[in-house]
Amino acid sequence: MAFDYASLRTRVEHGVLYATLDAGPLNLVGVDLVRDLVSLVDALNTEPAGVGVVVIDSASPEYFSAHVDLTAVPQYTAEAAKAGGPGDASLGMFLHKLAQVPVITIAKVRGRARGGGNELALACDMIFAARENAVFAQFECGTGALPGAGGLQHLPRRLGRHRAIEAITSADDFDADLAERYGWINRALPDAELDDFVERLAERIAGFPPEGVKAAKRTVNGLTLARPADVRSDAALFQSLINLPETRERLSYLAGRGLQELGEVETHLGRVLTEFRR
Repeated sequence: MAFDYASLRTRVEHGVLYATLDAGPLNLVGVDLVRDLVSLVDALNTEPAGVGVVVIDSASPEYFSAHVDLTAVPQYTAEAAKAGGPGDASLGMFLHKLAQVPVITIAKVRGRARGGGNELALACDMIFAARENAVFAQFECGTGALPGAGGLQHLPRRLGRHRAIEAITSADDFDADLAERYGWINRALPDAELDDFVERLAERIAGFPPEGVKAAKRTVNGLTLARPADVRSDAALFQSLINLPETRERLSYLAGRGLQELGEVETHLGRVLTEFRR
C-alpha cells in the first residue's frame, strides 16, 4: 500500500511506517495536517500488509507540533469530522480514533509539543523525546480555555491527579527530563541516541506475530482510554471557552506578539503567557 500525503513524509522499512510531520516550520495542527492524518488513520484501520508499527516525528528539529492552528478551528474540525461523521466533529474524537488503530504508534519528539501537538503525541502508544530540546505543554488554561483534544483525559491517567492539575492549570513548559519523571513520556534520551533507540524498538515490535501485539493493545486501551462521552465533553468545553471575550482578548494579545510565527513567543510560550497586560 502506498502512503502519499501533502503534509506528511512517509517511508516503510522493516515493517515500520515512518510518518514525518512536514506542515511548515511550526507543524501547526491545521486543515492540511488533519486531512492527511485522517487519511493515514483510515489506511491503518485497513491493516495494511507489512506495517506493524508507526513512528510519528517531525521534519523540524525545533517543533514537533506547536499547537493547533488557532485561526482555523472550524476548518480543521470539519476535516477531523471526516474520521467519524458529524456526531464526532472534533479533533479530540479523531485523536481518540488514532489511539485505537490496530498497530503500535510511537511519537518521537524533538522540539516543542504543546496544546494540540502534545495531544497528538499523547494519542500515540508511546512517547520518546530528545533530552536536549523536547518541551511538552498544555498551555490552554493560560489563555482562558482548556485542553480540548485529549490532554484533559490522558494527563490525569499518566501523571496522577496532583501532577495533572499542576501541568494543566500552570500552562507551563515541561522539559523532557521533567516530563519523564512525571510519567508524561516513556523516556527522555540523548538526541544522538533517539533515532537508533526508536528504530530498534519499532522494528523489534514489528517483527513479532501481530495478533498478540494487537490483542495486548486492545486490552490496555480498554483499561486506560477515556470514554468517548468524556472526549466529546472536553471538545465542547474547548469550543465554548475559546470564544469567551477574555480568551479572545488573550489570544489577540499573543497574536500581536507573534503567536503562530517563528520567534520568541512560540519559543518561550510558557513564559510569555504570564506577560499579558490589558
